[in-house]
Amino acid sequence: MVPRIGLVLAAVAALAGCATEDRPEGEVFRPEYLGVETRLLADDLVNLLVTMGGARDLQDVVDYAECAAAQYALIRGYGFARQVRTNVVEEGGLWRGDAVYTVSPTLPKGLRTIDAEVAVEDCRAKGIQTV
Repeated sequence: MVPRIGLVLAAVAALAGCATEDRPEGEVFRPEYLGVETRLLADDLVNLLVTMGGARDLQDVVDYAECAAAQYALIRGYGFARQVRTNVVEEGGLWRGDAVYTVSPTLPKGLRTIDAEVAVEDCRAKGIQTV
């Protein structure tokens, strides 16, 4: 019989192996934030088109769009944003995100709410550009 600690260690080792399969060890993340285009759809609704190179996966593009939305909310004098949807495509190493966010002065209803000030500070700490 295998001791429980042995099973736990084996499980952790197996999961650790899975985490690196998609990204080779030693791969350096060098994102290129190539711009944000904003389109006001309504007083409280904005469409953000982001472009980046060097993304590791679609989450990097989603993070870039979220940072742009948070900064946009602050620029408009609002404290909050909420993600409505984000579509991401990659072609030839260039990633594009098409995101829609609501912006508001008070915490909106929904699960994907963003405190704009906190998000912008987090983006700066991570080196992600904003608007």
